[in-house]
Amino acid sequence: MAYPKVTQPKLSDLIVQQLEKRILDGVLKPGDRLPPERRLAEELGVSRPSLREAIQQLASRGLLASRQGGGTWVTDRLEASFSDPWEKLLRQHQALHGDLLEFRRVLEGAAARHAASRATAADLQGLQRCVDRLQQAYRGGDLAEQAQSDAEFHRAVAEASHNALFVQLSGSLLAVLRRHIHDNVASLFAAGEVAEALRGQHLAIWQAIRDRLPDAAQQAAERHIDFVADTLRAQRLQDERDARARLRQNEA
Repeated sequence: MAYPKVTQPKLSDLIVQQLEKRILDGVLKPGDRLPPERRLAEELGVSRPSLREAIQQLASRGLLASRQGGGTWVTDRLEASFSDPWEKLLRQHQALHGDLLEFRRVLEGAAARHAASRATAADLQGLQRCVDRLQQAYRGGDLAEQAQSDAEFHRAVAEASHNALFVQLSGSLLAVLRRHIHDNVASLFAAGEVAEALRGQHLAIWQAIRDRLPDAAQQAAERHIDFVADTLRAQRLQDERDARARLRQNEA
């Protein structure tokens, strides 16, 4: 009986798998720059030619990008591959906004639930830093900082779930939503009762994860998305009323 030959995988292919895992796990995030070639080769215990070949493979697939004299960094290909096709659809079909938020409610709830069960000490420390930054942003009323720290908090929750798809899909959904919240709606989230409610909702998610309460974490995340959806819906209705009022005035 003939047996197939056992083949050894190429070293560059093994390096590709290692780097892919770091990207999927969120260790390497979009925009992160890889360490210098010599240091990364030493860290992985591989030769520089093998590392270079692995980087070229990932670059050819759009996961990494290199620039002469500028190093190599992680692209947003995984997130963009989801969000790009939806950009035009969301602009043309307003009803999809509700569908997207409904899907995000399921995703965020599940991520928070798993985070409460699976978060490591390092995950909790990272979440604490995100919460501290978010709280500071709300106290300062800085809209740009609020948006950035909000996204980082939700990504940290997804990472603490230790599910690679949660990490990638959560980042993609947040990117799509941020690009479709107009300035007037964004301002609505920046101050007053809405901002205070959002601050409290993020704190509730964090506390439930920290205290290892999966049910409470999921419920807190779902309540947060429900509040965002209700607020956006109320603003849209108000915009429609304002538009009708202006139309009546112009015709008078």
